[in-house]
Amino acid sequence: MSTSPLSQALRRNSPRYTLPSTPWRSRAIHGGVLLLWALLLAAAFQQGGVAAWGVGIAYVCYDTALLLFVGWHARRLMRPPTATTTSANTPTGPRRSVGVIVAAHNEAAVLPLTLSALLTQRDALDQIVIADDGSIDGTAALLQGQYGLRQPELGQLSEASTLYPTLYWLRMPHGGKARTMNTALQRIHTEAVMTVDGDTLLDAQAVAAVRRAFSAEPELVAATGVITPVCSKTASGRVLQWFQTYEYIRNFLSRYAWSRLDSLLLISGAFACFRRDAVLAVGGFDADCLVEDYELIHRLHRHAATQGLDWRVRVLGDAQARTDAPSDVMAFLRQRRRWFGGFLQTQYWYRDMVGDARYGWLGRLMLPVKAADTLQPLYGLTALFLLFGFVASGHYHLLLPAASAIGLKILIDLAYHLWSVQLYRRWVGDTGRASLFEAFCAALAEPFTFQLLRHTGAAWGWWSVLTGRASWGKQARLGLAAHEQRP
Repeated sequence: MSTSPLSQALRRNSPRYTLPSTPWRSRAIHGGVLLLWALLLAAAFQQGGVAAWGVGIAYVCYDTALLLFVGWHARRLMRPPTATTTSANTPTGPRRSVGVIVAAHNEAAVLPLTLSALLTQRDALDQIVIADDGSIDGTAALLQGQYGLRQPELGQLSEASTLYPTLYWLRMPHGGKARTMNTALQRIHTEAVMTVDGDTLLDAQAVAAVRRAFSAEPELVAATGVITPVCSKTASGRVLQWFQTYEYIRNFLSRYAWSRLDSLLLISGAFACFRRDAVLAVGGFDADCLVEDYELIHRLHRHAATQGLDWRVRVLGDAQARTDAPSDVMAFLRQRRRWFGGFLQTQYWYRDMVGDARYGWLGRLMLPVKAADTLQPLYGLTALFLLFGFVASGHYHLLLPAASAIGLKILIDLAYHLWSVQLYRRWVGDTGRASLFEAFCAALAEPFTFQLLRHTGAAWGWWSVLTGRASWGKQARLGLAAHEQRP
């Protein structure tokens, strides 16, 4: 490994280099979740009635508890907009400079759309760096011909564009997103740095919202915007966009709820912003993690707690973007395999924080919930296979208790889906965003389709980690290019 100052900072701040022992709290929580699954599975072969489907009941109760938690903490979004603005309307501190690093590897098809959105922001960016991770498509020709950039040497930052004075090109040999981003972090000169994937389009006011947030709250070290998924116009793309749209709505409301407890861990790398000095202080992005953005937030929280710093992580409802999402089943499964595999990596590296009250609600509640989430797919898939087993073995009488639990859960999900759309509309300031009818239909269909697909991707993530085959994989960028085509 490199001995650069950034890599040395990573070694000091990442627990994976010190191999911390697993404390009893973490062993008890992780082991307890696994033991409960084993006991409930054993009961399926020994008990009758509702106990035979105990693993399904546990799954339903856990998921419902999380919905109630999010609903309780997100209820404040129903207040008037002036009371619920995520980032301050009037900055109380000095105006922070904001730059953006656009991570790009063979993104020539969508890069013009991304750059157009960045160059036409209502609040102009102070610096834009295209972090080219060894692209071999038409990226180089595009940047030179359309954007007035001269090709720099490998590993170097170009001079400013002759057409766009804030635009620069960092040309790197292909080494992965994290390594390229780390180099860009060291070359960019702004106080706050946004990270945007080459297939992400920012809304026109997104930079203004980010600048307000970081100018108003000096303790803010990381923030994520609200993202809408965009898929291709194929049949599978339309179906997956429908499901993912409402999944993203619920997920971002969940992030809002956890940020209320200063326990937010998930920042979307497709559209995030960081205080540059804080990220450099903890060692930048970890190139050995499958979800480098998620792992970085753990490291920032850990550093803040050990150093007594009041660092905060937020989700900004007024900073919005659209990003390319998987448009077919295999692409979706590969994405979720990587996401869940990286989640397991991070959970293992930071296992000593689980249940540790020194980290506040993050240690006492958020990380124990994440410990349960490591086995949530196992619970869900086991519950499904048990239902198949009841039918195959002729134990039809066991289906009634299971059907009752499933029916009650669907009713709860229906109510929550409809309410979540209302909360989301108020939060992002768009009363026409999302459809109540489509949310209703999604709540009915998801438990038997999309939810099983998510769990399958997560199970694949478990397999890839256990077999040492975890990798990024490839994903075609089809959605934004199709939706933004002009006649």
